[in-house]
Amino acid sequence: MEIKVVKTDSPKAKPTDETKLGFGHVFTDHMFVMNYDTGEGWHDARIVPYGEISLSPAAMCLHYGQEIFEGLKAYRTADGTVQLFRPDENFKRMNTSAERMVIPQIDEEFMLKALKQLISMEKDWVPHTDGASLYIRPFIFATDPYVGVRPADHYLFIIILSPSGAYYSTGLNPVKIYVEQNYVRAVRGGTGFAKTAANYAISLKGQAEAHDQDYEQVLWLDGVEQKYVEEVGSMNIFFVIDGEVITPQLTGSVLPGITRKSSIEICRKRGYKVTERRISIQEIADAYDAGKLDEVFGTGTAAVISPVGHLKWGDKIMTINDNKIGPISQMLYDTMTGIQWGKIPDEFGWIVKID
Repeated sequence: MEIKVVKTDSPKAKPTDETKLGFGHVFTDHMFVMNYDTGEGWHDARIVPYGEISLSPAAMCLHYGQEIFEGLKAYRTADGTVQLFRPDENFKRMNTSAERMVIPQIDEEFMLKALKQLISMEKDWVPHTDGASLYIRPFIFATDPYVGVRPADHYLFIIILSPSGAYYSTGLNPVKIYVEQNYVRAVRGGTGFAKTAANYAISLKGQAEAHDQDYEQVLWLDGVEQKYVEEVGSMNIFFVIDGEVITPQLTGSVLPGITRKSSIEICRKRGYKVTERRISIQEIADAYDAGKLDEVFGTGTAAVISPVGHLKWGDKIMTINDNKIGPISQMLYDTMTGIQWGKIPDEFGWIVKID
């Protein structure tokens, strides 16, 4: 499929102080757009000036939530090269989400080609500051002007780009996590494994309660027994117990994070024992009481690795590793960011360079 290009005739001024970029506030000059219509398939691929979208008030995405998205980044290396980290995994996961939400599949190779062309046009927007990056948001949503519950016949696929500042502006400091016991995020058989908007809306209540108690993130338990650890609001979760790296297994209610997958592969490559299994919050508390809970950390695109310094479960507050980053967390952060920004060799073949 040909990708048509319409360049903006009024380019924006680029940020002059990259230390104040923040996240998700600034957007580049162009975006990628593609339509889907039943009987025609995906068509009319184009790169156009970033701008508003016109939708009917009856658009199905607004009423029934048929929407999916992804999140990844482009990085600028010291020699000026712009590169992506495992983008094929993002488009593969997007198709998994699409299947669950009854959205037409996309051609993963074509989408990677389109993304590379878009970023190549917007190369000057990729930040130069260490730790900053260009955030990439692909998303698909139903556009049928119809108030009725059924899979849509018409969709839009869009990719927007946003230069974003360093996640850790003051260093890799441990976060405080609150274990949610009243609400649940997902159940097996639901949409927990899909990257769909509703999953995040569901998590807002727990997130608000955590903030009310001066905690940054929520640790969700399973939706049936509310005893097994699943994931944090925007991250997968790992525990290091007596030297063993443990993370909840993917049972359909946990997002299969790409940073999670990369962390497992790096740890195994470095000789650590990694186990994917169900793990209860009680087991975590028992390991803490026995002095065997060495580290806790989250993994995700935004933070890469987020060490956990405090874990609150009911009245029990666990201080992890004296509220300091542990050696495995540090190794993963250094390895992953080193590969992403081209500071160390990519021994895994994960990097895709932008021409």
